[in-house]
Amino acid sequence: MTFFWSSWITILSIMCWAFILGILLMVLKFKPEVEDDGTTGHEYDGIREYDKALPKWWLVIFFGSIIWGVAYWVFFPGIFPSKWEGITTVEVDGKTLPWTSKNELYSELESNNKVFTDNFEKNILAKADASGATKTLASLSEMQATMRRSEKPPADLQAQIDEKIAELSPYVEKLSENPNALKVGSRLFLQNCAVCHGSNAKGATGYPNLTDNDWLYGGEASNILTTLHNGRVGGMAAWRDQLGEDGIRAVSEYVLSLSGNQPGYELDKAQVAQGEAIFKEPTNCVLCHGPEGKGMISAGAPNLTDNIWLYGGDRETIRETLRYGRAGVMPEWETKLGNERIMLLAAYVYSLSDRTVQPAAKATSVAAAMPKQVASTEKMVN
Repeated sequence: MTFFWSSWITILSIMCWAFILGILLMVLKFKPEVEDDGTTGHEYDGIREYDKALPKWWLVIFFGSIIWGVAYWVFFPGIFPSKWEGITTVEVDGKTLPWTSKNELYSELESNNKVFTDNFEKNILAKADASGATKTLASLSEMQATMRRSEKPPADLQAQIDEKIAELSPYVEKLSENPNALKVGSRLFLQNCAVCHGSNAKGATGYPNLTDNDWLYGGEASNILTTLHNGRVGGMAAWRDQLGEDGIRAVSEYVLSLSGNQPGYELDKAQVAQGEAIFKEPTNCVLCHGPEGKGMISAGAPNLTDNIWLYGGDRETIRETLRYGRAGVMPEWETKLGNERIMLLAAYVYSLSDRTVQPAAKATSVAAAMPKQVASTEKMVN
């Protein structure tokens, strides 16, 4: 909130309180003349007005609320929040910081995580022969604390954090073979992920299946860790204005021909040829999906040659995707779950993936200047 608005709200609140308090004190001080029967002499429609004192309980609550409001302003950043931080503090990352809702969240997460972390290191990492992760986790926590505290963190700090996260992948693979780790991971999945991916992790329309071996951003332990820590934002651009309806129909026909496993469709060969030409124009579909339509992990673009579709692979659904685009968001879980729980969750998701059948190879390079909005959202861990 800007200084102007915080000042305006503070001044307005003080003026309202002063006005109400002034009226009350005036009423208490200046008593109207009362007749012998206890009325003020005012009468309307047969109703006479009495002069009765306000109940003591009401006065106590009223003045008490004023005292409480003033105390709240002193303890918390209520008066000119941009200037006054209040006298209440919280402990975050071993430092005493002024109270804010964000700092309180971090403090509570630290407190809750301490007991969990001790148990995680002693009873899960040690038994899974993954104790080496302890040092990496400690270093990662320090980097994350620096990122939270810094108004202008070093430009390469996030890259260093991502590298440190990737170093945890061998330990995630070990945890994926440990029954205790998987038991905790499954509970975390049910509590946090099942609302989108389902309790069996097989997903639904718009939410990916985590039990196959087809992944937009890669299904290795390091990829899953990165997705859970940072989240993903994917999008398929709307092509209606650029291609027109004829172009949409031609490209959808070509995409159907690429899939090769859409029984019952009689393809229009002329449209397939026209769609291929549009698809392979340098600034169109080939930019993300590659010349063969096999997708690009680095771009988060799906393989169009298999029969795995997040929103459906029939002709009309493909046309709808091309016309209006698609958008998908996978939230980051680092703030809520912390590093240790993410490791357990990643191990569980990693264990779900079917690694007996390898999907068609996907291209792994992408033009450096690729716009983010054209990356599709076929497979994102949520």
